[in-house]
Amino acid sequence: MDFFLSGIMAITWQQCVMYAVGILLIYLAIRHGFEPSLLLPMGFGAILVNLPFSGVLNQTLEGLSEETPGIIQWLYEVGIDASEALPILLFIGIGAMIDFGPLLSNPKMFLFGAAAQFGIFFTISVAVLLGFSIPDAASAGIIGAADGPTAILVSKILHSNYVGPIAVAAYSYMALVPIVQPFAIKLVTTKKERMIRMDYNPKSVTKSTRIMFPIIVTVVAGLVAPASVALVGFLMFGNLIRECGVLNSLSETAQNDLANLITLLLGITISFSMKAEDFVKVETILIMALGLVAFVMDSIGGVLFAKLLNIFFRKNKINPMVGAAGISAFPMSARVIQKMGLKEDPSNHLLMHAISANVSGQIGSVIAGGAIIKIVSDILEKMPK
Repeated sequence: MDFFLSGIMAITWQQCVMYAVGILLIYLAIRHGFEPSLLLPMGFGAILVNLPFSGVLNQTLEGLSEETPGIIQWLYEVGIDASEALPILLFIGIGAMIDFGPLLSNPKMFLFGAAAQFGIFFTISVAVLLGFSIPDAASAGIIGAADGPTAILVSKILHSNYVGPIAVAAYSYMALVPIVQPFAIKLVTTKKERMIRMDYNPKSVTKSTRIMFPIIVTVVAGLVAPASVALVGFLMFGNLIRECGVLNSLSETAQNDLANLITLLLGITISFSMKAEDFVKVETILIMALGLVAFVMDSIGGVLFAKLLNIFFRKNKINPMVGAAGISAFPMSARVIQKMGLKEDPSNHLLMHAISANVSGQIGSVIAGGAIIKIVSDILEKMPK
């Protein structure tokens, strides 16, 4: 009887909190369809890693001198800790999904991929003022990009103490784009601004341009922000597979089978960082709150930049809502902007403009991640030991 009760007696209140967090994530995935391929495995993994004496974690059993490997800890150590392989490989699938045609036919939308990263740097400053270390502050800020793989990679490379909360926040806020973004946009726009109409007259984009684009972006990003090469390079490699025209079956595999499998594994693997003793802290709540601030400020930054441009370009005004689509949550953010536009004016279609800003945000977020890694690494090197 003692054998069966030992596990129950070993449960702590912090572990009970994590069971509740896991169940909440599973509920959001199933009941509301919020990023189910990620939130469901993360939620289930949060329960697994917090079971007393859990077999999914490495442990030394009584009477044995050697450590018995646990599957989730092994996946974490191999796929994230040692090489960051899982989040990077996911970018191949993401790149294969993206059609850069609308962006290439309307290049000015590149600006919003940069403007909508404002919240990242704003939040880093706030986090430092609140007493967080520079690596933790930078990792909290990158949540604002609404790009889970980039958030995981940055927090891991910078050795943040909050990899788990950052991953949960990044993916949760990605899932909550339809709720958070309309709130942020309405804070800084008027109904009249949200009704601005934008004509869509796309220029034809040649196949050569589509093929050269991922190559050029990789080279430029590698020269400007070398630390972003792994992220940008694999994203653009996936897009090159899509656009080359001779690897159609591999492109479909990358978009579906590879992306889904890596997403599933990444979700349950990151739960290793959701152990109760590391997760249930006041600092965790602050990190997740800062991530929400970053996300909201990213959206607001894109909107305000669009309003600034409208001061100088009065003839062909930009609907400010399009600026908010410059975050990395593709294609959810673009769909939100389209729905908001139709709500204000049923004949105003903003989807293709929002898509252009949204795919630009994919590039902007990974370059911002690489830039943050480089900047923070340089700062830490110059600080006295």
